[in-house]
Amino acid sequence: MIDQKAAIVTGGSRGIGFGIASQLAQDGHALAIFGTSEIQRVQDNINKLSAYGQPVIYIRGSLSDLDDQDKLVARILDEFGRIDFLINNAGVAPRGRMDILETTEESYDFVMDTNLKGSFFLTQRVANEMVKLMKDQSLQPAIVNISSISAYTSSVARGEYCISKAGIGMLTKLYADRLAEYGINVYEIRPGIIRTDMTQGVQEKYTSLINDGLTPIKRWGLPQDIADAVSVICGGKLRFSTGEVINVDGGFHLRRL
Repeated sequence: MIDQKAAIVTGGSRGIGFGIASQLAQDGHALAIFGTSEIQRVQDNINKLSAYGQPVIYIRGSLSDLDDQDKLVARILDEFGRIDFLINNAGVAPRGRMDILETTEESYDFVMDTNLKGSFFLTQRVANEMVKLMKDQSLQPAIVNISSISAYTSSVARGEYCISKAGIGMLTKLYADRLAEYGINVYEIRPGIIRTDMTQGVQEKYTSLINDGLTPIKRWGLPQDIADAVSVICGGKLRFSTGEVINVDGGFHLRRL
């Protein structure tokens, strides 16, 4: 078993996931990055993570494939001997926006299989390993689910995405309840409008909305904002909280008159 605490970050080679992984590496944690891209496409970012001086491995696979999940868990246990943190960050948006009166079964399954089913079963798989490891080691593991303001905000052109993120909220509550007896805390972070490659096409629209008061804090969110929240959790600063929802959204969730 390595001395460093080890974290799985799904979707950790780009966007919010890369921001989270970078911060955890700076905090001194070993990383297992799980993603769908071929290593050649993400090698530069993996090299950037390795430059922080902590062990980093990249495992290619699909979150919707339970066999790939088994390979991920087997690899991190083989190389690190421990799993301290699971960051369920990976997710997909619909390939095309469709009104909910026209959404297809294919689109629904594509989103739900990754965002909700995949996250549910990876959490189950990792949680069981965490419980086993805690019997022999003084670990304080935690699970962090990256959700979205779409968990409660209606967007009828991508309903399957909203449903998947709402499901992550209940997934958090269920696992927080079930795992509390083992000392494994579970948290949900709800990002707001975050500047990433995925939001590049709507920057003008949301910049205008933010300037017009959509969020009390009048700026775009950054991956680092999410990473900072994850860092606090993995730093053990919220050990008497579980099932907690942490909004990182510039105040979007506030109801204002």
